[in-house]
Amino acid sequence: MNASPSQPPPAEWTETQGLLSAEERDLPAGRHQFHKEQMMARIREDLRTTAVAPARNSPSPAPARPRPFLRRAVLLPALACALAGAVVGGVALTGGGDAGTSSADGPALTTRIGAADARGARPLLDHIALAAADTSQTTVRADQFLYIASKVASTYPKTVGDKTTIVTQKLHSRQVWQSPDGRDGWLIEPGNTGKDGITLAGPNPARSAYDRLAKLPTDPAALLRRIYQESDAVRDPEVPRDQAAFVAIGDLLTESYPPAKLTPALFKAAARIPGVVAVNDAVDAVGRHGVAVARLDEQNGERTEWIFDKKTYAFLGERSVQVGPSDTFKKGTVTFTIAITRRAVVDAMKEVPGEEG
Repeated sequence: MNASPSQPPPAEWTETQGLLSAEERDLPAGRHQFHKEQMMARIREDLRTTAVAPARNSPSPAPARPRPFLRRAVLLPALACALAGAVVGGVALTGGGDAGTSSADGPALTTRIGAADARGARPLLDHIALAAADTSQTTVRADQFLYIASKVASTYPKTVGDKTTIVTQKLHSRQVWQSPDGRDGWLIEPGNTGKDGITLAGPNPARSAYDRLAKLPTDPAALLRRIYQESDAVRDPEVPRDQAAFVAIGDLLTESYPPAKLTPALFKAAARIPGVVAVNDAVDAVGRHGVAVARLDEQNGERTEWIFDKKTYAFLGERSVQVGPSDTFKKGTVTFTIAITRRAVVDAMKEVPGEEG
């Protein structure tokens, strides 16, 4: 599951060059307010993706924390006002100053919609699972941290005065450190945090915590039952059940470090979800072309695509593409994109692989 960063040749920059080369612009009057509104929208989205404690008789495990600011809209709204205050207060103090200067907006990112093949999904996932089974992995100690670096961008409606346009953030870096137990960590994401980042420490483990993943079953059928059980406990009722399960697996492929035995099982479990398709061509956030495993959310017409290298089947990243009717986005709009550029085990918080301590 290690994603090796590679610089795409110029011919492959067509979909992302606008994001990669966009220059920062001076902030006109009122623009700080619009960025503040954008930040608040992300905070509200983050609160929407905070797990709710299960019912007293529910077999579901204790709630776990989501990944701050990564775009997700499949879970129930948060019920804890104290958490809302903590998140809003923390981000407003640490991230507000950079939000207007680190992540300029540009035209909406669009792409050619790749052809979907329902019959090709299972064979493709079989190949991906076999490749993952052959991938070696570093053993993680309790005193170490998991490091994931990525490039991300989201598309959203921006209102200026009485005019609303669809814009995409400038592609920007995101770095996450997470302890194996998921109770400690750090996030640095220009535009969403201050330059020094924010803590991810909390009493409940993150959903993607290594120790938590190590306890999941590696039998695909049993694993899928567990995924449905956990996603059912927290998903928004408007989100289809199968889509919520697909998104839940995708979350474990991005900002996490799944144990070696679990990774193939995740792909085999995904193959059992109805509606999963193969896509012949997809491009990640940094312009790398690959094949994709995808599923369409019938409610909003958005297709979530997991992108893999066409030769090695290494996981490259994920994106969401509008392929069906929408009141907000045109067909072909990339509403969210993330490319994993580095995944490693480090000895200290904020340590970056390859840099001198």
